[in-house]
Amino acid sequence: MKCLAGILLIGLCDFAHAQQTVLTTDPTLPIPKVEFDAKGDLKITASATSSAGDFDFLVGKWKMHNRRLNKRLEGNNDWTEFDSDDENSKILSGAADMDTYSTTAMPGMEGKRFEGVTLRLFNPKTRLWSLYWAASNVGVLDPPVVGSFENGVGHFFAKDTFKGKPIIMMFRWDARNKDRPVWSQAFSPDGGKTWEWNWYNVSERIRSKTED
Repeated sequence: MKCLAGILLIGLCDFAHAQQTVLTTDPTLPIPKVEFDAKGDLKITASATSSAGDFDFLVGKWKMHNRRLNKRLEGNNDWTEFDSDDENSKILSGAADMDTYSTTAMPGMEGKRFEGVTLRLFNPKTRLWSLYWAASNVGVLDPPVVGSFENGVGHFFAKDTFKGKPIIMMFRWDARNKDRPVWSQAFSPDGGKTWEWNWYNVSERIRSKTED
């Protein structure tokens, strides 16, 4: 019995370590350099392999574990972890996908149900993805983050504001492991020179009984 308890404890420690590893920044993944055009708008070019099928891995139902920075761009290092659900489907004859994110554990929501919707559109001319987000507690469609995938990792950027100050917002999708993809978000207050990561989540697919 003691041996079994020891094996279980080791397994739990290994799982906790793995969970911690995926919910921090992978230092082997560089952030693409942010470039601007003559008007000061973001200059984004699609990767050579960008395609309308890049988000196909997300189709289905998922459980997510989130790690969210409590205060952004304040030198804060306090994080809150919580779980959520997500369901994704292809739409517009495969040219887009949409998902619904939901949780009752969102920090600051006092147990109320929070929902968010992401609409991802693929432009066949530019071969760029535009990701639009809307949250139930705000009711406003955020400016799209735009970008593409390369070698299983997608970076998507937008000019935005945070607390009245201009920032660059970035989403990263690390889909090198399509059964356990990791999404993360970072803000840059200085035009892409430095970044602060403020949110991560790792997804685990919910499989039907017929898939087991």
